[in-house]
Amino acid sequence: MEKVEENRKIFLLVLFLFFSSVPRLVAFDYGEALSKSLLYFEAQRSGRLPHRQRVSWRSDSGLTDGLEQRVDLVGGYYDAGDHVKFGLPMAFTATMLAWGAAEYGGAIAAAGEMEHALGAIKWATDYFIKAHTLPNLLWAQVGEGGSDHYCWQRPEDMTTSRQAYRVDAEHPGTEVAAETAAALAAAAVVFRNTNPRYSRLLLHHAQQLFEFGDKYRGRYDESIPAAKSYYPSVSGYGDELLWAAMWLHRATRQAKYLTYAVEKAAELGGAGWAVSEFSWDIKYAGLQILASKLLMEEGRRNLEEKQVEVLEQYRSKAQHYICSCLNMSTADSNVRRTPGGLLFVREWNNMQYVTGAAFLLTVYSDYLTASGEVLHCPRGSLGPREILSFVKVQVDYMLGSNPLGMSYMVGFGRKYPKRVHHRAASTVSYKKDGSFIGCAQGYDKWFGRRKENPNILIGAIVGGPNGKDRFKDMRENYMQTEACTYNTAPMVGVFAKLHHLKAQSSSSSS
Repeated sequence: MEKVEENRKIFLLVLFLFFSSVPRLVAFDYGEALSKSLLYFEAQRSGRLPHRQRVSWRSDSGLTDGLEQRVDLVGGYYDAGDHVKFGLPMAFTATMLAWGAAEYGGAIAAAGEMEHALGAIKWATDYFIKAHTLPNLLWAQVGEGGSDHYCWQRPEDMTTSRQAYRVDAEHPGTEVAAETAAALAAAAVVFRNTNPRYSRLLLHHAQQLFEFGDKYRGRYDESIPAAKSYYPSVSGYGDELLWAAMWLHRATRQAKYLTYAVEKAAELGGAGWAVSEFSWDIKYAGLQILASKLLMEEGRRNLEEKQVEVLEQYRSKAQHYICSCLNMSTADSNVRRTPGGLLFVREWNNMQYVTGAAFLLTVYSDYLTASGEVLHCPRGSLGPREILSFVKVQVDYMLGSNPLGMSYMVGFGRKYPKRVHHRAASTVSYKKDGSFIGCAQGYDKWFGRRKENPNILIGAIVGGPNGKDRFKDMRENYMQTEACTYNTAPMVGVFAKLHHLKAQSSSSSS
């Protein structure tokens, strides 16, 4: 225990020295950040908007989606600043929203945001149910990136292709089928108490999609070439299958799903891949942390010897990810950081990796707390409080505690990106001026403007600064100024957790 305490002190000292030169605000309102993060998803809605829609500058769009294929594909989310409905990142977004609500539902409810959180999840899952028209058929994309990116139009004015793409037994798409199964299973956990009938419906589709994805294996971007230039499956489908199995086990407690995750761990890479990033493409770290949770909760008494052995392998790889993010692993596997201290994986939309890491570290710190354990890294051991302290550093950087004093959440704080790469936000609202904006006209009149966007994309988390903490707030700088749903989704749970802790601290000190 003395060694653990010594390592904790060293870790905290390093944190203090490393960030002491960075401009820091006294405190951030994580409750406000939570509210705004959920508001963002309303701006990304496709379909017929509800009467209680709060983002007033958006209107109905994509109302003929699926019409050519004689299937109702109206609804769902646009993934970023364009208008393609890409199934894989949309499903991952829903999974992360649901995971946040499953872990921190009490904190979200205490902040008065549960209705909005459930609404954000259900907007996606309702769409997935419609898109799963047969047991072995899933409509996995609407729209085509080439034609969509050629135009700069509001979603209400779309003249680009709304071609719909499907995966089926002859054209398999394991990644998107399994990720959608994971999303529906995770959502079933969330809706179990508030809407049990809907929860059962979600599980029905999740189980069918998992069986479909597993039985007819194949890379989805080979069956849907239109997705390959935008969301290629670099990691393959092993992570999605295991991830879906773990979520189905959590939702159903059926032994067959745990058996699958144990028996297929080596074949599909779950117990072998030691990774240092987590995203819409590579789910191994999330899967490994879910497996760790099960091991910590069940203990050796309630699990078979083989299950314990394999789950320990999963946990070892989960610890590798956490240690790498904390810079407590070996030098060659530690995640890089900017001079200002932000985790840095790559130039293009780096913030997605930061938000994913923030969530995984947060839930892992909770699992450690519940089990009374500490994290053992190659460079020492740390407790859950130290892990959460690092998470807070990353979150505070994101909200404005960085060398530029810039909040990378739009609409939060005094200084944030004003020229977000987003067609709807950068163009006059359809409700203010309903006259049609053509494909090239949008580029000429709106994209090329130097002025700030007329509509504020509140709650969006943009791609963020480069490896040297530099950021250019320019609409054409899409690597840094475009926001994606999967950037913000993990932060719903993190903001809820930090807001709850701050409220507890205030209550105990008063």
